[in-house]
Amino acid sequence: MPESTSFLKRKGNYENLLVYKKCCCIDALTYYFANKYFNRTSRTIDQMVQASRSGKQNIVEGCEAALTSRETGIKLLNVARASLKELLEDYRDYIVHNGLNLWQPGDEKYAQAVRACRVHNDPRFFLEAALIRSDETVANIVITLLHQADSLLNGLLRKAEREFLENGGIREEMSRARRNIRGY
Repeated sequence: MPESTSFLKRKGNYENLLVYKKCCCIDALTYYFANKYFNRTSRTIDQMVQASRSGKQNIVEGCEAALTSRETGIKLLNVARASLKELLEDYRDYIVHNGLNLWQPGDEKYAQAVRACRVHNDPRFFLEAALIRSDETVANIVITLLHQADSLLNGLLRKAEREFLENGGIREEMSRARRNIRGY
């Protein structure tokens, strides 16, 4: 079928998205962090792990659902974003409750974390680093990754919004393809 008549247009592989790669790092680090630094009976472990997983999995589901429903794709990307915001708050709470420092712009540790998180997208890199770092450092690294993922998700949502405004939803795409194939 000619491309001009196809209305099912795959946008690409979610595994190639930088935000997905960041979320894989966040997920791996969160599993490690929650199980290492929280009491085994704490409900926070499950909540953090589930929020982290939800962030990653909703990117997958949103990208796949967008093939036939831009609206569903957008909603699921926003669910991913909301889950990651919840996780961010858990890490901030951990820092406050344990009397640790939340790294701020202008701090050298903050700058180092931003640089490392910008160039590394492999969960193994972060897990190896976490093994020899303090809870404060690991929490701040995850917070940095969460900010980067949020920025990337915002960009993805803006792109999806533009595509919806330009092309409409699946029904409009189907009608356009049907008219093209019939020569209208």
